[in-house]
Amino acid sequence: MHTLAIGLLAFLCLLLSGCAAQMAYREGKQLVAKGRVEEGIAKFQEALSHEPRKPEYKAAYIQTRETAVRNYLEQADRELSAGRVESAETLYKRTLAIDASNARALAGLRAIDVGQRHTRLVSEAETALRKKDIDGAQFKLNTVLSEAPAHPGALALQRQIAERKQRLLPESGLSAAYKRPISIEFRDVPIKQIFEVLSRSSGLNFIFDKDVKTDQRTTVYLKNSTIESVVYFVLLTNQLEQQVLNPNTILIYPNNENKSKVYQDMTVRSFFLTNADARIVANTLKTIVKARDVVVDEKLNMLIMRDSPDAIRLASKLVALHDAPEPEVMLEVEILEIKRSRLLELGIDWPDSISLSPLASSAGGALTLRDLRNLNSGGIGASVGPVTVNARKFDTDAKILANPRIRARNREKAKILIGERVPNITTTSTATGFASESINYIDVGLKLDVEPMVRLDDDVEIKIALEVSNIVGQLQTKAGTVAYQIGTRNASTVLRMRNGENQVLAGLINNEDRRNANKIPGLGELPLLGRLFGSTADDSQKTEIVLSITPHLIRNIERPESSLSEFQSGTESSLRLRPDGAMTADETPASPPPSTPLPAPAAEQASDVRLSWEGADKLAVGERFTLQLRMESAQPVTSLPLAISYDPKVLQASGVAEGDFLAKGGAATRFTSKVDPGGQILITGTRQGDGGATGSGNIASVSFRALAPTESTSVSLLTIAPVGVGGRSLAPQSPGPHQLRIGHSQGQSGAEDEEAPSER
Repeated sequence: MHTLAIGLLAFLCLLLSGCAAQMAYREGKQLVAKGRVEEGIAKFQEALSHEPRKPEYKAAYIQTRETAVRNYLEQADRELSAGRVESAETLYKRTLAIDASNARALAGLRAIDVGQRHTRLVSEAETALRKKDIDGAQFKLNTVLSEAPAHPGALALQRQIAERKQRLLPESGLSAAYKRPISIEFRDVPIKQIFEVLSRSSGLNFIFDKDVKTDQRTTVYLKNSTIESVVYFVLLTNQLEQQVLNPNTILIYPNNENKSKVYQDMTVRSFFLTNADARIVANTLKTIVKARDVVVDEKLNMLIMRDSPDAIRLASKLVALHDAPEPEVMLEVEILEIKRSRLLELGIDWPDSISLSPLASSAGGALTLRDLRNLNSGGIGASVGPVTVNARKFDTDAKILANPRIRARNREKAKILIGERVPNITTTSTATGFASESINYIDVGLKLDVEPMVRLDDDVEIKIALEVSNIVGQLQTKAGTVAYQIGTRNASTVLRMRNGENQVLAGLINNEDRRNANKIPGLGELPLLGRLFGSTADDSQKTEIVLSITPHLIRNIERPESSLSEFQSGTESSLRLRPDGAMTADETPASPPPSTPLPAPAAEQASDVRLSWEGADKLAVGERFTLQLRMESAQPVTSLPLAISYDPKVLQASGVAEGDFLAKGGAATRFTSKVDPGGQILITGTRQGDGGATGSGNIASVSFRALAPTESTSVSLLTIAPVGVGGRSLAPQSPGPHQLRIGHSQGQSGAEDEEAPSER
């Protein structure tokens, strides 16, 4: 009884579960019919939870979910294309509510976020352009165009910036002082003297590589020019190159391969191509730009380039030229086969033979030789064919029409075949008697090959090859193989037509005339009466092929803007552009002076900041010590580019550590340093945020090790260019050289490994 009760209870539970599943399924169908798709899917899931193996429930759930996802995605894409972002976002989220991992919906939401960010950046760029901050506006636009090259707002603003910066070299890393007008005349003076004058005139700092011959003499005559042009021409005529370290500091180094590898900045840029082939674009960059490192990803149709910023700038314009939408054309083709048949058959078909045969014997048996000897007209039977009167006329007009529409890309072949593939069997026999058969298929019917070439003036040049074939007979070989006899008509030509122009090709005519006569000899040749003694059939067949073709341009070639079709690309050895000193109307001074007076020497100017050295001045060979550069400033400081020199024969620089001055108040900083084994240290510190650092503190700590004894050596501050809030240049009071005396080692064990006091 206990077992029976348990079984009955299980049966009741199963019955109730089935009823609940059926009820949920019916409710789900009703909800879906009312348009409440999400609720209906939830009901289908509820039904499946009761009966997971029910195929009816599972099919309803999967079909409803897939249909809803597809419809929502299509609607969302349309809304997004129309600019209705909120509606598209809602539809993408409804899709994710049904299918949480749907890739298209997730990508759509990311596209919305990116689009909103691009809109914000373009708006910020417009604001920056109104404030005449061209470099700031260009920086924001570069971010947008690198991610969305076809962004209409960014492209429109880019054209405005190009007009504002027409025939100007964009040096976003330099301050406005680099564009200051100047007139300068020097005859046979050292390069160092020219750069000292430029530094005093502009407030810029120039640092020289150790291999630059600063005593090399040069001559410069430039009137109503700019400091930028003076720097460019001096460097060009003396085989030198420049590297912008920060908005106020420029490094000068020899223009050779080794120094370029050391100093020239390298940029990595990824180009995602929409229309062009990445391999073709890569070949262009290697040929025109002489790109050093180019990697092609064929799966993503992307290429990655690593080169100098000037090479990347030139490559961006070349990629924009390549990555244009390919022209497409829709070919509307009408192919008409007209067949006319005429058959006229008139006359009388008289019997043309008589058959005689002996009749059976009267006894009913077979004929004997005796019976044949007794044959006469009564024992021979005669058989004559019937007489037929022919009076028939047969006319046929047949039209076979094909009206295909085919869309083809520029210079890509398109093919149309209307017919069938007929097997043709080939038998091959060897000397040993072995035979093998192979089957080749022959296209029989209407074949059309077209290759359009779109021109800039809305003309379309089309290569056309038309072939019409049919089976006219069969041949059977001795081995029993069947071969087909195929009749064909073909034509090929090249047309050049306007967009929408119609052209008809006709004249592929097959004309056959046949005349058959069946007459009684003699009587059938009589005039007029001859028709009574014979039959004549006149058969005429005419077939013509007519081809009508009309091109409709879907997308034509877009002629690039002048700024993309022709632009400066530097010289054979350098991609750096030549500045010409031109200015836009709103940047040119009302009355530009013929020359810029030189400011007073730095020693006579009031100092905004004061610097000092702190560190040991006496040590032994092998000892290590740390030299600190400290600063005291009442003005807010945001950036500190500087250069330190030392004698590498007696001192070895082992490291540079950032100080605490720029980080005052917990601000974020960016600190870079470079130790040149030749005896120079380049340091750049930048404070992030809007405010600057004031007060006193340590700028940087440099660790040295003494290499050789000397009575006197020094560590000097070559240059420092403090920058205040808003890019304002601050006047520094540089400290004198830090003098050091290095004595002989006293022979202590492990003297070179012991740490000396870092400060005294």
